Amino acid sequence: MKHFVYGVITTLVVLGLGIFLYLRLGLAEVRADVPGSRIEALLMNAAVRASVERRAPDVVNPVQPTDENLIAGGKLYLGECAGCHGTPGEQGVADGAGLYPPIPQLAKVETQYSEAQIFWIAKHGIRRSGMFANGLWDPDDKLWTMAAYIKRMHALHPAVQQALQKKQSEGNPK
Repeated sequence: MKHFVYGVITTLVVLGLGIFLYLRLGLAEVRADVPGSRIEALLMNAAVRASVERRAPDVVNPVQPTDENLIAGGKLYLGECAGCHGTPGEQGVADGAGLYPPIPQLAKVETQYSEAQIFWIAKHGIRRSGMFANGLWDPDDKLWTMAAYIKRMHALHPAVQQALQKKQSEGNPK
């Protein structure tokens, strides 16, 4: 039994030392213009999701999803988020090409996060991803309004869609 325990400890030390050397010798790929490995994507996506689920409060959005609030949230999204995350009918930052991790294209793909989690991400950002902490300059009510819109952006009432299309066409004269 004693030799087994020494074997386990030795294996863990060698494994830890190997990982340390791999990182310290610069063998890990850090360029953002090449996709990460599958294991990196698996680990980092799982880590981000788990961290957000653990830290985001499980609360109800204090901003009611009225048409007026969804239009306000949509205007905020168009002005502050769409450049990276995409505008309905268009794409953001070249669809995230050349960026790692890729930017979630919220205008194309529905988010799996809750409104509280969207709020938390918008407020605190995601380290080393380009998603900055908007809570440094935007008040909570503004971020909650945006979260209400993002969670519902693929199922908006026609009146909300029309108001936002009008806003979008005003901002993008063609």
